[in-house]
Amino acid sequence: MKLLTTSGTRTEVDDSDLEELSTNLRGQLLRPGDAAYDDARTIFNAMFDRRPAMIVQCSGTADVIDAVNFARTNNLLVAVRAGGHGIAGDAICDDGLVIDLSRMNGVHVDREASIARVQGGATWGDVDRETQAFGLATPGGAVSTTGVAGLTLKGGIGWMRSKYGLSCDNLLSAEVVTADGEVVNASATENEELFWAVRGGGGNFGVVTSFEFRLYPVGPLIMAVIPMYPLDEAPRIIEQWRDWIESAPDEVSSSLIMWTPPADPSLPETVHNQPVAITAAFYSGPVDEGRRVLQPLREFGTPIGEIVEAMPYRDVQTAFDPFFGTKGELIAYWKSLYVNELSEAVIEIVANRASSRSSSMTLFAVHYLGGAPGRVGAKETAFGSRDAPYLISIDGVWYDRSENDRHVSWVREVWDELQPHATGAVYLNFMGHEEGGTDEIVKAAFGENYERLVDVKTKYDPANLFRLNQNIKPAS
Repeated sequence: MKLLTTSGTRTEVDDSDLEELSTNLRGQLLRPGDAAYDDARTIFNAMFDRRPAMIVQCSGTADVIDAVNFARTNNLLVAVRAGGHGIAGDAICDDGLVIDLSRMNGVHVDREASIARVQGGATWGDVDRETQAFGLATPGGAVSTTGVAGLTLKGGIGWMRSKYGLSCDNLLSAEVVTADGEVVNASATENEELFWAVRGGGGNFGVVTSFEFRLYPVGPLIMAVIPMYPLDEAPRIIEQWRDWIESAPDEVSSSLIMWTPPADPSLPETVHNQPVAITAAFYSGPVDEGRRVLQPLREFGTPIGEIVEAMPYRDVQTAFDPFFGTKGELIAYWKSLYVNELSEAVIEIVANRASSRSSSMTLFAVHYLGGAPGRVGAKETAFGSRDAPYLISIDGVWYDRSENDRHVSWVREVWDELQPHATGAVYLNFMGHEEGGTDEIVKAAFGENYERLVDVKTKYDPANLFRLNQNIKPAS
């Protein structure tokens, strides 16, 4: 069997070696033609239809060790898949080996210590299901099918961010299988440099087989206020939202989303297929207090539809699930940037471009990052600078592959237009695949932390085995 190597050549792997690997695994070794192969190679972003030579579906850390050792010994191109939600498509590769953690989705809650231990293939839905049984939660994403690993390793912006920070800020330890097949624990007291690096540095340093998170009392109900205004009023709505959110308490996490909602029963009929500006906010505190604090969001004009209710926390976390489809259904290309202020010029660009999106399914979002995320020092985690209070995300989404070039070009044009007003940094979880300039984008994302990350990469993965990511290259 011939597989692609890290150098781009092909190598012959003996059937006897494959049989030995398969026999040792407690999980499965899948190859083209196997019944489960096509489902296992399908990720959420339908832009990528790749065919790996083999997929190791791991059942535990021992399987991960064997897969890493096999890949290193044979110099194979390796992709690591956890949730498979990554916009850049790095969870899958052509002709190489995929280390698939999706079956490693266990979550154990220590309610006395308020800690959750989460396996590397779990989704945020898995975490919320277990933690909410005890009225606890940790900051996750905004779509429950998102993998814990990908989101956390590159930051983790969710609906409790202003109160409790990013996902990576709440990581207490991580178990990592490094490129040499060793299992190490990274925490504030053990392998401290690696612990610093995995909090924002991505999957560059090994395969994280489990995470340990700090938990907080949350719910059972969370106050949600989601007014939806006509999109042609966006300039005024953005200004009012900006002025309000900058003085809101930490309990409020809010994003402004410009979008055309589908005819979905979970949404008011008055907004079906109507372009809107949505001032979505959730309150991490008492429901009655949240209702009062969030009331001004409903008074920026006359909403054409709104959702105002106390929702179970798990419903908050799944509210956006239907609009991101099932895996392999929607095509996506996203780009992101940070701005220090929503100036008149930025608002004009955002509003104008939101009203002329190349796809009605595309979301144009502005996320407020004030509160807890900004109180973590730039060098405390690998995540990088946290000075900018706003993250702008241009989330291109569509169905038809024949329209890829048009929609990708539109997203890039908008990103380029906003660049003169941006800080130069990006949020790597919201960045699509790039044909060129990846090194510059990665350096911009990490800023002054980049060289320190190179040192950690050089120590734990000197041959760059884990390169299918927003790659930090080891020192030569």
